[in-house]
Amino acid sequence: MLPSVNAVLNSISATFIITGYLFIRAGKQVAHRRCMLTAVTTSSLFLISYVTYHYTAGATAFGGVGMIRYFYFILLGTHTILAIAILPLVIVTLLRALSGRFKLHRAIARWTFPIWHYVSVTGVIIYLMLYHIYPPAI
Repeated sequence: MLPSVNAVLNSISATFIITGYLFIRAGKQVAHRRCMLTAVTTSSLFLISYVTYHYTAGATAFGGVGMIRYFYFILLGTHTILAIAILPLVIVTLLRALSGRFKLHRAIARWTFPIWHYVSVTGVIIYLMLYHIYPPAI
């Protein structure tokens, strides 16, 4: 059940990340702030759920064969590396915004936004590939 919860949390995060971006582009700072705080919350809940699941269940084998297997592992590799990088980026970006250092916030948010969105979206794609499209053979 937790992998499905994780995918839902990632989907919610991705939605709020892109919506928050659109709000700030439109000059709607309050709506942007609310969206980004919701994205941070859902991403935090995801991280707790993800660590809990993998601590108790371990790894799940990918059932795909051929070229799709290469695609999956390239996607998984980029997702994993960027997922590690995104945690400190989100924290610094959030702290700069909350402390009112908006020039510094914008400077790092330009990097945080696309990486965070990529990690959230690819997390859902990986879930679908791993559990629904190419589940491991039993």
